[in-house]
Amino acid sequence: MTMRSQITRILQQEDINFLLTNRIPRRMLTRLMGWISRIEQPLVRDLSIAIWGFFCDLDLSEARTTRFRSMHECFTRELKPDARPIDADPMVLASPCDAIVGACGAIAGTVLLQVKGFPYTLDDLAGGPELTDLHGGGCYVTLRLTAGMYHRFHAPHDCRIERVTHICGDTWNVNPIALRRIEKLFCKNERAVLRTRLLASGHLVTLVPVAAVLVSGIRLSFMNLPLALPGRDRRAVTCDASFAKGDEIGWFEHGSTIIVLAPAGFTLLPNVREGERIRMGQPLMRLPGLVADARPGGDL
Repeated sequence: MTMRSQITRILQQEDINFLLTNRIPRRMLTRLMGWISRIEQPLVRDLSIAIWGFFCDLDLSEARTTRFRSMHECFTRELKPDARPIDADPMVLASPCDAIVGACGAIAGTVLLQVKGFPYTLDDLAGGPELTDLHGGGCYVTLRLTAGMYHRFHAPHDCRIERVTHICGDTWNVNPIALRRIEKLFCKNERAVLRTRLLASGHLVTLVPVAAVLVSGIRLSFMNLPLALPGRDRRAVTCDASFAKGDEIGWFEHGSTIIVLAPAGFTLLPNVREGERIRMGQPLMRLPGLVADARPGGDL
């Protein structure tokens, strides 16, 4: 057994993993990681990327470039053109990111699951009732990005983002071990609620990027201002940003999670099963059969 496999085996033990990734000063470590990752000194850069690659499956073969000024540039790397074919079916909502599928299925009234036996509600997630009318009785998919994955996320359909609500919060790890131990974890962490209207049908689909430990920020490519402002626990911004299916919306500055919320009438596709890997652009959900079925929904 190699040293890497021995260390990996130790870190995969639940108690040790939870201790090392959660029973730490999470905010301080996250800020420190954000600072280190931007250092452009070649020795720091190379050592940081080497350590990162040692602990995760880092594959740069599809990256637009493999020459980076810092670990941050490697984290937020772009891909080669056409590395992620986008499903062209107008009745298909595509995955916004590379991910491992977590809990998914029908929203029971307003209740979702982070894992079996750990429910949370749309109100918990949004910090208010605004998602209940939009997605009660709909369906959802939890998409977990691991540390070595491509960290950018994209439009799941031709759409317009109408409103962004940023909610300050903690930085718990979002791996399966933490999800089995921390109730309503997604509702405790920093997150952004992106209200997205599909251009052809008028349906409202919500994307909720959730930050985590070592994530030094959620960035949106269409907003020049930072999401978080000093002294503001919650900030809502009205916007009008249009995207073609597959266009980049933003990125994480490390691995994390995106929760996709759809209204009633949407259905999960057969390839979307818990534990399965999915790539950005692959089919995620099917829209209701007729455009006439569109339900514009309410306001956030």
